[in-house]
Amino acid sequence: MTTSSNVDPAEIEKFSAIASRWWDPAGEFKPLHQINPLRLDFIQAACDGVFGSRIVDIGCGGGLLAEGLARAGAQVTGIDLAEQSLQVARLHALESQLQIDYQFIPAEQLAASQPGQFDVVTCLEMLEHVPNPAAIVQAAADLVKPGGKVFFSTLNRNLKSWLLGIVAAEYVLQWVPKGTHQHQKFIQPAELLRMTDAAGLVAQSMTGLHYLPWRGFYLDQNNVDVNYIVCLTKPLKD
Repeated sequence: MTTSSNVDPAEIEKFSAIASRWWDPAGEFKPLHQINPLRLDFIQAACDGVFGSRIVDIGCGGGLLAEGLARAGAQVTGIDLAEQSLQVARLHALESQLQIDYQFIPAEQLAASQPGQFDVVTCLEMLEHVPNPAAIVQAAADLVKPGGKVFFSTLNRNLKSWLLGIVAAEYVLQWVPKGTHQHQKFIQPAELLRMTDAAGLVAQSMTGLHYLPWRGFYLDQNNVDVNYIVCLTKPLKD
């Protein structure tokens, strides 16, 4: 069995317990279903399309993003350490007639065996769930080809993100199960950029993900107070 020190067993257990409901658009993963088109559009625009690209999705869960990328013509590998989620992802891909390579393997281990083999690396809504996010950032940098792109999304750490990301989302609106997030694990943009700088990645763009009852979810590059997504590139070798 593949193991990794950079994993929180409680986090794996939490997501495994609700893995069967990954593809229920009205269930615990409803917010991810709603923001997935926005995330896909952001990635597609930054990459000038992903058709023919080799992509690895770190922390793929049940495969929401992976399937969207595959439908856009990418050759997708999805990795996760929640086996139940991977089982759901594999079954749904089969039902959707999509070819996606789902693997139960840590990002660090895949990076060691396949360095520089991917055109694009995605890691969305995952960094705040691991003990050492910097190690995941480094693995993503190692996996991507020079000139390739890396995408991270996570939650900012401030009072507003606590009120909206935890109090509102988990307790008031009950969008996600109570205890889904731990505020102290949220990552401020400056902290994330220090990690990406150390990994040799160069930031290209950043935008916030927001919600208004009368508008739904939308992107706003001028406000990264709560959820945000960043696109980075790995410089070409001299």
